[in-house]
Amino acid sequence: QVQLVESGGGLVQAGGSLRLACAASGNIFSRNTMGWYRQAPGKQRELVATITNGGTTNYADSVKGRFTISRDNAKNTVYLQMNSLNPEDTAVYYCRSFGYGLGDYWGQGTQVTVSS
Repeated sequence: QVQLVESGGGLVQAGGSLRLACAASGNIFSRNTMGWYRQAPGKQRELVATITNGGTTNYADSVKGRFTISRDNAKNTVYLQMNSLNPEDTAVYYCRSFGYGLGDYWGQGTQVTVSS
C-alpha cells in the first residue's frame, strides 16, 4: 500500500512560482513512475508531467519550458517546480504513483490558484 501526500499549493499572482511536493509512504517509490496531474473546475483531469524511476521525464505541451518535475528517491518525494504561472494553471494538482505490477495510487490533491 502506498500513501501520497501533496503539499505546496496556494495562491500566487500570474508570473509567479510555486513548488509542489508529494511525499510517498511504502518501499516501492524508487521503482514506480511518478506523475503530476491537474483538474480544473468543469474539466477532466489531465496529465501535467511524469518521471520514471530512471529519471525520464514527459510534459504536457502546455507546461513545457515552465514546469520541471524531479524526484528524490532517498526522500520518497517527487517535486513539481512551476514557474511563469498563469490563470489557466489554476486547478487541483494530484500526485500519482504507478508502475507495472506495482499498483496505481493517487494523492488527495492540492489547490493551486493563479490570480491575474
